[in-house]
Amino acid sequence: MARHLITSAIPYINGIKHLGNLVGSQLPADLFARYMRGRGHEVLFLCSTDEHGTPAELAAAKAGKPVADYCTEMHAVQAEIARGFGLSFDYFGRSSSPQNHRLTQHFAETLYRNGLIEEVTERQVYSNADGRFLPDRYIEGTCPNCGYEKARGDQCENCTKQLDPTDLIDPRSAISGSTDLEVRETKHLYLRQSQMRQTLEDWIDSKTDWPILTTSIAKKWLNDGDGLRDRGITRDLDWGIPVRHEDGSDWPGMEGKVFYVWFDAPIEYIACAAEWAEANGLDDAAWQRWWHTDKGADDVRYTQFMGKDNVPFHTLSFPATLMGSGEPWKLVDYIKSFNYLNYDGGQFSTSQGRGVFMDQALDILPADYWRWWLLSHAPEGSDAEFTWENFQMNVNKDLADVLGNFISRVTKFCRSKFGEAVPEGGAQGPEEAALIDTLATRIRSYERHMEAMDIRKSATELRAIWVAGNEYLQEAAPWATFKQDPDRAAMQIRLALNLIRLYAVLSAPFIPGASSRMLSSMKATDAGWPDNVEDALRALPAGHAFEVPDVLFAKITDDARAGWQERFAGKRED
Repeated sequence: MARHLITSAIPYINGIKHLGNLVGSQLPADLFARYMRGRGHEVLFLCSTDEHGTPAELAAAKAGKPVADYCTEMHAVQAEIARGFGLSFDYFGRSSSPQNHRLTQHFAETLYRNGLIEEVTERQVYSNADGRFLPDRYIEGTCPNCGYEKARGDQCENCTKQLDPTDLIDPRSAISGSTDLEVRETKHLYLRQSQMRQTLEDWIDSKTDWPILTTSIAKKWLNDGDGLRDRGITRDLDWGIPVRHEDGSDWPGMEGKVFYVWFDAPIEYIACAAEWAEANGLDDAAWQRWWHTDKGADDVRYTQFMGKDNVPFHTLSFPATLMGSGEPWKLVDYIKSFNYLNYDGGQFSTSQGRGVFMDQALDILPADYWRWWLLSHAPEGSDAEFTWENFQMNVNKDLADVLGNFISRVTKFCRSKFGEAVPEGGAQGPEEAALIDTLATRIRSYERHMEAMDIRKSATELRAIWVAGNEYLQEAAPWATFKQDPDRAAMQIRLALNLIRLYAVLSAPFIPGASSRMLSSMKATDAGWPDNVEDALRALPAGHAFEVPDVLFAKITDDARAGWQERFAGKRED
């Protein structure tokens, strides 16, 4: 049994996320966590809400609520939606937690003692209309690289170029819209990433199994322009983790400042483990065995899941923080990064309400419909696109016609001819042996793809496993066999009923809700992984009772698809 630490990039607190956000981190992380648990491994799967920085302040101001109250409310909303999608977090934490406050201040002080944090006097934009310095996300303007008119002061979301607020053309305050801005001097703390450049490069070079997308982005940031830059880790904000020493005393010159959200957010991965331990009445040793290599984490396999825009901070800034501390923290072993999922000829847009958001998706269809399509179309090698026509076609073909139809035909035929119990039947023949060989080969291939986190290939192999059962059923034709040889038909149906249990186990990482219903209808208490296919197909013995389930997957009609396509084309309607 191996130990797997799995983290998903933590979502911003500012509102409900769309399906592109879901498939870019949380959903594939859940797939991997469920698979590893299913194989009997020990898993700690962590995620949190990212609650600091300007997105939280701006969203709270728009909602007319104190930022702390807004974050508490939205954390509950996001947690409930995550449960609705079957995301099996061991803990869903908050970056505003006391644990993250303590750890962030600890890392800052340790890095400072190690000469990796310096105080820098810089010129920063000040808004006369707002009476305050404007952190990067409080400033909007035109990107000097691509001309996008709504670029933020830290990064252009259109071309992803990293920016400083002073780079923007025609800058304006995101608070008031005022262009009455000037540049003043202020002091901030900087993480001296440039001092860690060779260490980071050597570490990244050692990760020969990482996806090309991950390593190419990391190396671009290492070598782009002047190479890896030092980066500010403090901001002039009211909301965030105060810049103080570990003992709570003031950090001279940093009064009134907070740590930059991208410094404290990755640290929340560790803090979340501490939150998990406290919530479960465990001591510090319980979470430290996952994060301290001198306390048991040396045998942990740590995997991170994220969209490509998050790669630089997870391959450079966060590792620089951990390694720069000189302490025995567990470093990531594998980073699974994703391209973007686009929407119906354009882009998902949170600001414009364009696309399907997670709560809306659950309102119109069960989670498994979305899980299956998103994972089987995961944007791994390149950007992918959601279209309603493709969604309808794949759901109807894969879930309704292949898997759902198999279950319905087998259980209903058995009930009509043999009753609601697994029939006895005679001995298996060469057709059954061929099916078992096919399944054994495909299941081993499915396992290899899942372990390699090749998500699309895993989905393709799982569908092929479903298809193999359908092809056997079509060729065996027990409804015809029954007329001449009821005993042989009983054997065929006994095998097919066991296939339903097998499909439930194999499909659980992708469609956990349907898997649970399949196991329940088969009254199966054993959900063990099929290391031996022949044994797995004898799990339900003759005489074992079952129930005919309701329709697992209803087909999506043309009218329903057209209505949703129109509804989600523009401004969000609650």
